[in-house]
Amino acid sequence: MIQIGDYTLDNNVMLAPMAGVTDRPFRQLCKRLGAGLVVSEMLSSNPKVWDSVKSKQRMNHEGETGIRSVQIAGSEPALMAQAAQHNVANGAQIIDINMGCPAKKVNKKLAGSALLQYPELVEDIVKAVVDSVSVPVTLKIRTGWNPDNRNAVLIGKIAEDNGIQSLVVHGRTKACMYKGDAEYDTIKQVKSALSIPVIANGDITSPEKAKQVLDYTQADGVMIGRGAQGNPWIFKAITHYLEHGERLPEPSLSETHAVLIEHVRNVHQFYGELMGARIARKHVGWYLAEHDSQRIFRKTFNAIDEPEGQIDALNDYFKGLTESVSVTPIAPAA
Repeated sequence: MIQIGDYTLDNNVMLAPMAGVTDRPFRQLCKRLGAGLVVSEMLSSNPKVWDSVKSKQRMNHEGETGIRSVQIAGSEPALMAQAAQHNVANGAQIIDINMGCPAKKVNKKLAGSALLQYPELVEDIVKAVVDSVSVPVTLKIRTGWNPDNRNAVLIGKIAEDNGIQSLVVHGRTKACMYKGDAEYDTIKQVKSALSIPVIANGDITSPEKAKQVLDYTQADGVMIGRGAQGNPWIFKAITHYLEHGERLPEPSLSETHAVLIEHVRNVHQFYGELMGARIARKHVGWYLAEHDSQRIFRKTFNAIDEPEGQIDALNDYFKGLTESVSVTPIAPAA
């Protein structure tokens, strides 16, 4: 079992922080369906944006169960420390530092994975944040800033030496963005060099892949990002497979229907009617990627602006799916 400071996680399968995805409705759902830890969307360390609607929504932990882990991003040690204190005061029980995001708008401000090029600055940020709060501080990084400069072991040692309680490593460099395949050799090296928990991240989209990565890297756990989009059941599926060596059945149509409706309603409630209806669209697209491979339903759904209209459309769609599955062809007479 993974220990982060005073907190013992329920299991070693976690939800990765993803901007625009891991909002409160999605975090709560993933937690209920088996995630051992869920991490908030990335929050800027710039205090000028904390009063914006987007930041306030990202800082909203009302009604959340489990450990509240909040990720912060920035490049100025003093501002990062201030952001950590602000979020702890707002309910954060773990502070996670983002040094893994490869997005240009983050990296051009020398935040996210751009920081991996500056180990001294990494150390200054880690020290400042760890010293500023009494809660555990964790760190998420990539393997380096390009394939010729994989320095995750160095960064990991700096992190451990300065009080970081656990480290997540995404198996790509900053330059790789999300292209190509994740590599796990570097994660294996990091795990062998550190004594704090090391979590493997990147391209883990099935129970079998999770076990393969854990066996190869000897990491303490896995963190799921894009593999959870439209598939919040993946956490329970992986933990069951790791424990029993067998796959759980795929969720039934009725369960998929019920969970999707629950998720969409929570999105509507959290963001309000107009924004909620817009944000629901991407989640519905992920859930129905296999059922609606021609994107016929999604085209119709994405034109609906009213929350109840979206719910009605989803109910009708699943009714049609259920009826098409339940119709058994009659064998021709001999």
